[in-house]
Amino acid sequence: MEHPISPPRVTRRGNGTTRYEKEVASTPKLADDPNERKWIGPWLLGETIGKGASGRVRLAKHKRTKKIAAIKIIPKVHIGASRVDPKAERVMQSIRREMVVMKLIHHEHIMDMYDVYEDKDDLYLLLEYVEGGELFDYLVSKGRLELHEAITYFRQIISGVNYCHKFNIAHRDLKPENLLLDKNKNIKIADFGMAALEYDGTAFLETSCGSPHYASPEVVAGNKYHGNASDIWSCGVVLFALLTGRLPFDHENMGELLRRVKAGRFEMPRSIPPEAKDLLSRILRVDPAQRIKMGDIIRHPFFSLATTTRVGPQDFSGPNFYPGQGRVIQSELNIDEGILENLVSLFRKMSRGEIVQKLLSQGNNWEKTFYFLLLEYHERQSEEY
Repeated sequence: MEHPISPPRVTRRGNGTTRYEKEVASTPKLADDPNERKWIGPWLLGETIGKGASGRVRLAKHKRTKKIAAIKIIPKVHIGASRVDPKAERVMQSIRREMVVMKLIHHEHIMDMYDVYEDKDDLYLLLEYVEGGELFDYLVSKGRLELHEAITYFRQIISGVNYCHKFNIAHRDLKPENLLLDKNKNIKIADFGMAALEYDGTAFLETSCGSPHYASPEVVAGNKYHGNASDIWSCGVVLFALLTGRLPFDHENMGELLRRVKAGRFEMPRSIPPEAKDLLSRILRVDPAQRIKMGDIIRHPFFSLATTTRVGPQDFSGPNFYPGQGRVIQSELNIDEGILENLVSLFRKMSRGEIVQKLLSQGNNWEKTFYFLLLEYHERQSEEY
């Protein structure tokens, strides 16, 4: 609804520093540890640039190609602890899920994963180095974006999220902190630790996750939900923030914040263009069944407001669903064990035996599709790195 009073402004919380600044401040001693490895495969390790709950991040440079990467180093102590500690197990499930999803998805507006290594102590994820920082910090510094810039970023976000949804993969934690900017100020969607697969299109998700400011009403209410519809809600909150520099749902009291989200109660500033108001009103609908679908977002007139953008219509096409079409796995002995373990992490409600049966069956199915996509990933990585 329209209201002359502006919603609360998007601001940094805590001590006012960015997440990157806090991570760097907390980890300088790790960069000079003489016991740290210098090489991981063909990658030369550089300075430590971040630290999180599950590990730390260092720069790395490829010996032959000179490509720069960000290497996430995860101590295997987390894996060992996960067998007895439920919290550690959730962390490791998140890591395993993130690894598999990033192997499957290759898109210009999604952070790429180059390779995975491990030794007796650590697991190493070689990720695309996105040096432009978070969209969140960029938005805080500008207050709000010009219309053409907001449309460009929103189109790039939708392009990447739509690609994920074509795989029936929901991100479930979309927010400006997880939307990074490359050196050319293009969007890279990151942090797939909360991602989930809805491969049959009918099953509901049950886990509540993500920031309450960006989470959909059905998620904060603790209801079962479809991840794709919840992602669309989060994209709407991000669009509102891009256009206004403010959040549609915010309150110092968490209970009141959740009540506002569940009620879909927010104030629409008059400065927002009519086309954007219409799109936001269709996205931020409490009933997910009445919420606008991804295809209708892409066709909405709001996308045509800017005369020049860096995303064209062809960028909304989906992936090749059946790279293994016509290929047959003759027996269980022909199944790659590592890829099978990846599928077990992805299809969490299926047993290992059920997945094997799907892989050996005739015709196309999601299990075989993802198997051959992961096989293509490993073949591509062996050629490039």
